[in-house]
Amino acid sequence: MIAVQGFAGARVGVLGLGRSGLATCAALRAGGADPVPWDDSAEARAGAEGAGFAPVDLTRPGALDGLAALIVSPGIAHLYPAPHAVIAAACAAGVPVDNDIGLFFRSLGRAGWEAMDQPPRVVAVTGSNGKSTTTALIAHILRHAGVPVQMAGNIGRGVLSIDPPGEGAVVVLELSSYQTDLARALTPDVAVFTNLSPDHLDRHGGMGGYFAAKRRLFAEGGPDRAVIGVDEPEGQFLAMQTGEGPGDRRVIRVSAGQKLQGAGWSVFARKGFLAEWQGGRQVAAVDLRAMPGLPGAHNHQNACAAWAACRALGLAPRLIEAALASFAGLPHRSQLVTEIGGVRFVNDSKATNVESAARALQAFTGIRWIAGGLGKDGGIAALAPHLGGVAKAYLIGHSARAFALQLGNTPHEICETMATAVSRAAAEAQPGEVVLLAPAAASFDQYPDFEKRGEDFMACVAGLAAP
Repeated sequence: MIAVQGFAGARVGVLGLGRSGLATCAALRAGGADPVPWDDSAEARAGAEGAGFAPVDLTRPGALDGLAALIVSPGIAHLYPAPHAVIAAACAAGVPVDNDIGLFFRSLGRAGWEAMDQPPRVVAVTGSNGKSTTTALIAHILRHAGVPVQMAGNIGRGVLSIDPPGEGAVVVLELSSYQTDLARALTPDVAVFTNLSPDHLDRHGGMGGYFAAKRRLFAEGGPDRAVIGVDEPEGQFLAMQTGEGPGDRRVIRVSAGQKLQGAGWSVFARKGFLAEWQGGRQVAAVDLRAMPGLPGAHNHQNACAAWAACRALGLAPRLIEAALASFAGLPHRSQLVTEIGGVRFVNDSKATNVESAARALQAFTGIRWIAGGLGKDGGIAALAPHLGGVAKAYLIGHSARAFALQLGNTPHEICETMATAVSRAAAEAQPGEVVLLAPAAASFDQYPDFEKRGEDFMACVAGLAAP
């Protein structure tokens, strides 16, 4: 546990008592603070009581009096579309509002670090798509290299639940826009920006607010090295703002598809090959095409970002290449489930928006596409340019009929349930084709989360293979 520093003897409110909220309460108490927890859910309050914390109703008048700070869980809106009543009251009263990420960065350093030859370092990864895979890939490479590593944040454990890192250790964090938007301290050694596409726009008041939340990771603390995907205008703008010129080696530009030239430092992938350039010359090259855990251009972008981050930490190219080859991928993200009769079954349940679904569709040909769920604004109209490899779509969930109207001439069938979709796709698939779950929609109409949706897909596939 990372004991929270700076609040010894103080009362600190904690709003939201899920995983991160309870970890925050424990870390505050470990640092000598008096946590004052609250959640609108009676079930969550009961869970806090079971963990030894006494909830206090922070919605009542005067409840914020005497609080040194209010720590907010990431799922609770603090500005758009409307701030939670407790947060609004804290802002009106001048009570500082923070989250567990901010507490982590202000509390990570401890006595004895100055005597270490190599103090612990933090790599923080944000972006719209690929950040989970990039985070896991960085951690995998570091483990392969024998570096002590912990993975936390929006993946793995809560940031305050990790063990205090020791000599030479690295902490790799996945940070969502919800987390970067509110944190009062953001000081990673290496910051990674994968890409940007529309998502969570209601929470950030539009695309500008969404990008501003991501940008804070680079603007607030000034990382020693910034790894920035430049395939969108926002990434190009961020790289320009972060660096002092085209030759500034503190910025490593990353691309999946374009050759990056110039005097600076870059890592890019074209036609399945990764290349690293420094000072106008190539210093490393890797063939990514045969690496089973990294299929498609979107995973090649993830590989480039992870490569750049690990090079920024001082790892050698050959060591990184060997680790890339052994990466198995993450569950629910272009995950090869099995192959039956020459047909591959791939679980990309994490493709919850159009951009991530497009990346999945571009990674394969001969696709039997399972899509649908709780659709987002615009549906799947933007996927029209990426449907050339789709042999047929099998539509499920709340948005099945709406999606069908946007598929044009692409063959499709409304299946409603995952079991029907998997059964129909498997029955019609030919050897060499892929049955791909890439929903392009949220899961909440039929499942509590994308993980459960992916697990149902895998269970249905397992049923096909059963005797």
